[in-house]
Amino acid sequence: MRSTRLAIGLLGLIGWGWTTTSPAFATAELHNDPKGFQGIEWGASLKGRPELKQTYAGPRVGEYEIKDSSPALDTIPVASLLLVTVEGKFARVTVRYKGEAVHKQVLAYLETRFGPLDKTPGQMVRGLNQQYNWRGPETEINLTYEGRSERGFVFFDSRTLAPRFNDGITDSAE
Repeated sequence: MRSTRLAIGLLGLIGWGWTTTSPAFATAELHNDPKGFQGIEWGASLKGRPELKQTYAGPRVGEYEIKDSSPALDTIPVASLLLVTVEGKFARVTVRYKGEAVHKQVLAYLETRFGPLDKTPGQMVRGLNQQYNWRGPETEINLTYEGRSERGFVFFDSRTLAPRFNDGITDSAE
């Protein structure tokens, strides 16, 4: 009974969010799959790499930052850039940034480097919450931008390793 009420409440909240946040979505095929990030291939161990420092070491997940540099996506300054491992294997990069001007730079960089978005009639590319996806054979890139707070997030994921982040999550809400 409790889980049913929780599920109904969550569905209602999700439905309300969809009607009030003006989401925008665009998807593209990823050209030039990087098969990793900045020359580090998916699945590689990040331990002991001299250019990285570990910032979190959990039982299954580890996080690393690049030493001796300000976080940047290519040449675009960002708030943070984390390289994440699951079970010791490089699986994800998380980029956080702030501001509409930076968002436009990040979006232009991703389109130039990985392929243009589908902008055919009927596709939305503006809104309070925007989501853009590029999907390749080994890499998936997801960009989410929240217009109200001017916060952006980019995830570069290994398509085979990133699903392992969910392995520890139970199927029950109780």
